[in-house]
Amino acid sequence: MRKILCFALVFLISACSTDKTEIVPPIAPNKAPEPKVVYVRPNNVIGAVEPVYFPPMKSAFPARIDTGATTSALDVQNLKVFERDGKKWVSFTLINRASGESHDFEKPRRKRIRVKRIIEDEHRPMVELDVKMGGKTFKADFTVTERTDFEYQALIGRNVLSGRAIVDVSLENTLK
Repeated sequence: MRKILCFALVFLISACSTDKTEIVPPIAPNKAPEPKVVYVRPNNVIGAVEPVYFPPMKSAFPARIDTGATTSALDVQNLKVFERDGKKWVSFTLINRASGESHDFEKPRRKRIRVKRIIEDEHRPMVELDVKMGGKTFKADFTVTERTDFEYQALIGRNVLSGRAIVDVSLENTLK
């Protein structure tokens, strides 16, 4: 038995002491750069202020996009409500403050709505106007009023935005 143990010991020692080739891990290739994440903004995402056109006028109005407003509003001059063929109509002049372009409109009054204000509620006529936003022209209801203290002549409310746009308030002037 002693011979067997000696033989096993010699075998183990010789197996451990033989020249073994050292295994060297292959050189790791340069790590590929992380792919850049590119955010592609969907076409229907608009900013807090966007250019809006009121055909037949050629120049854009900077409009405040207001998701808190139910109805869109427009600051006009020479606002008059009159009757034609037994129906209420509205005439007004729309003047682009930036370009000076102006156009006189006569539109049937769709209805008269109450606008809640801090001091006192007011009643405004509502008319249907052609609107062009981002290359698309459509009809939308706007209340019209003479309010030169508006920072923006046009306010775009939910009646225009619903189903058309998502608002990202960190953006501006995304439409052309």
